[in-house]
This record gives sequence, C-alpha cells and structure tokens, in this order.
Amino acid sequence: MSGPVKRRYDSSRRQEQARENRRRILDAAHTLFVTKGYGRTTIADVAAEAGVAPETVYSAFKNKPALLHRTWDVAVGGDDEDVPMLERPELRALFAEPDLRARFTAFAVVNTAAMRRTARLHLAVRGAAASDPAAAAMLAEIDRQRLAAMAGHAEAASATGQLAVAEEECRDVLWSTTDGTLWHRLVEGREWSDERYAAWLGRLWVSSFVVAFS
Repeated sequence: MSGPVKRRYDSSRRQEQARENRRRILDAAHTLFVTKGYGRTTIADVAAEAGVAPETVYSAFKNKPALLHRTWDVAVGGDDEDVPMLERPELRALFAEPDLRARFTAFAVVNTAAMRRTARLHLAVRGAAASDPAAAAMLAEIDRQRLAAMAGHAEAASATGQLAVAEEECRDVLWSTTDGTLWHRLVEGREWSDERYAAWLGRLWVSSFVVAFS
C-alpha cells in the first residue's frame, strides 16, 4: 500500500510545482515585457527572473510568442483560470443590469481594473509591433478580440431601448476608449487615481450613449 500512496503524493507535488513555475514565469514575463520591451526580452531573461531553467520555460510555453499570448490572457482575466471574460462574474453582472446608466458606470469600474492589469503590457506589444511579426500578430488579435467584445456590449445596450446612438457608434467609441491609452495618459501621466478615472469614464459613456429622460 505504501508504494501507490507515495506515487500519488509525488504526482500531486510535481503538478503543484509545475503550476507554481508557470505562475512565476508568467509574472516574470509580464514584468520584463513591460520594463525591458518584448523584443529585447529573451527566454533566458524570463527564466532568470522567474528563478527557473530556460528549459522549464520552453517546456511550459514552447516559445516566446506563445508566452506573450498566455501572459496577455492572464493579464486580461486577472488570473490563470481558463474562463472566458464574458462568463466571469463581473461581466455577467454587467449584462444583467437593466439600467443602462448604471451598467456603463459599473463597466467603467471593471474596465479601469482591467487597464491597471493590461495597459502597460498593451503599450509594450504596440511598441514592438513595428519590428516584430509576433508582436504585430498579437496586437492585431488583441484589437480584434476587443472589437468583438465591445460589439457585444453595444448590442446588449441597444437591446435595453436606452441607447441614444447607433449600435455601431457605441461599439466603435467603446473600442477606442478601452485600449489603455486614456488610462495610461490620465492615471500614469497626470496622476489621476483609478477611482477618479473610472468615475470620469463612466460619465463620458453615460453622456455619450444613454437616452436622457426628462
């Protein structure tokens, strides 16, 4: 009996160690992509920052573009769980809110938290896109995914009967104000707090999109 028990214990411990290594690698990659730049960061750099061997990084993520992709996914979601954004509780709560003013106000808070996690990385990918094909492909994918997500928000907003503009206009303005540029300029450039930024963004969206009732 002792043999099988030991093997199960060892397997569990190895799996937990592998998960911990992946978390450390992803944290290291995010830090280096933002501070050093995607193009100048090597797998060896990531391994050293994470305290693992380069072979461990390759084993977990295969190559640097795959590592960038997973780093982005974790930054967007806020964790390494494979749960689509639209199925996460904070997004489900948004779509369940019937009052469009309250919905856009709450969405601004959710988006601000996402910008805190992703804006610097997005800027790093954008900066590398001109000279690195993998970064360019990642940037295009990010923009496509965000446009699809904002189309979903605009469609749902239109369905409430409270949208004051065309659905396409709502989609495009949401898409243009959620790429991290505004957050970076106002929070990091002008030292706004996240709370001030979220309140401002909510007012902007409400005034731009929601029917004014007398």
